[in-house]
Amino acid sequence: MGRMASEISEHVKQHFNEFYEANPFLELLGVRVASYERGRVSLEMDVKHEHTNVHHIAHGGVAATMVDTAMGIACFTCDKGVVTLGMNMSFIRPVCEGRIRAVGEVIHAGKHTMVCEGRVFDENGTLCLKSDGTFFVVRDFTTNPEG
Repeated sequence: MGRMASEISEHVKQHFNEFYEANPFLELLGVRVASYERGRVSLEMDVKHEHTNVHHIAHGGVAATMVDTAMGIACFTCDKGVVTLGMNMSFIRPVCEGRIRAVGEVIHAGKHTMVCEGRVFDENGTLCLKSDGTFFVVRDFTTNPEG
C-alpha cells in the first residue's frame, strides 16, 4: 500500500472502539480486532460448529463478512466512513472450525471511493480467501469529524 500518512489520527483513536462496538453483528459472530494501523487491519474469529454448513465447513458468509469488515475498518483507519460498493472473492480453501484471521488493506484512498485487498487465513496461516473491494466514501472525518 502506498502510505497516505504514517499515523492513526486522533479521531480514529478516540472513536475506534465505538465504531467496533456499534456493530452487533460482529459481536454475534465473535469478531475481534487483533491489530490495526493506518490503512491496515487484522481481525480474528473463532469459527464454531454453529458457523458451519451441511458440508461441515464454515458458511461462505462467515469468511465474506470477515473480509468485508476488515477492508471497511481499514478504510476507517484512514479517516473515512465507507459502505461497500462491490467485492470480488475467490474462495481458495474451505474455512474449518478454529481461529481464522482476516486482513484488510487499503490500496487506493480517493475522495469518493477507496479500493482494498483482503485475505482470510486459517489457524495454520493458510490462505483460504482472497478479495478485492471497492468502497464508497460516505464521510470524511478529516473535513467533517462530527457530522
